[in-house]
Order: sequence, then C-alpha cells, then structure tokens
Amino acid sequence: MAKKTKHVHADDPSSLDDEGDYLFDAMAEYWEHVVRIYRQFEDKRPVILYDIQERRIYACPYESFKSEMSPKTQVSLTEQYEQAIAEDKLVVFVRDNDEKRLVSYLLDYK
Repeated sequence: MAKKTKHVHADDPSSLDDEGDYLFDAMAEYWEHVVRIYRQFEDKRPVILYDIQERRIYACPYESFKSEMSPKTQVSLTEQYEQAIAEDKLVVFVRDNDEKRLVSYLLDYK
C-alpha cells in the first residue's frame, strides 16, 4: 500500500493533480464529494474509502476499517491515521477491485 501526502485545498480540486496516478485521478474527480462526506462525520474522524468501480464514497469508522486489513497494513494505517489527526488531515483509500489495488493518501482538506 502506497502512502502519499498531498497538499489539497477543499476549494481548489485542481490542486489534486498527480500526473500518472490513475487511482488518485479517479478520486480527484469526486474530491468535492469526498470532502462533503468527510465533513458530515468529521467529529468521528472517519477513514474515507472511494471505490472506483462502484463510484461510491464511504466514510468508515477507523477501528472497523483497520480490523479488515492485514497486520502489516494495520501498522501503516495506524501511522497514517495518527499523522492525519496530528496535522488535521484526512486519510483516503482508493480501491480498484479489477486491478486488486488499494492505495491510501493523506490529504489536506481545509
């Protein structure tokens, strides 16, 4: 699982540009929706999951999302999630079931 830190402003989705990263590009098309959904549950600090085949965005409770990961990925998610809390960012996972890929991003949203 790749971990990427992006500086993205909620009012400027064009700052999402990451040339060559099709998972990031797919999520970027729905950035305004990602932020809106995150803000609905912001007090619970959810992990966001965007499924590119379903074109759906999920706000997932951290603990239940983490419990579905492998032990190695759990460690990575914990580090990323703690960094997101410390830096007031959000963790977004983008899933591509066809290619069997799951990539996470640490993103500014304010």
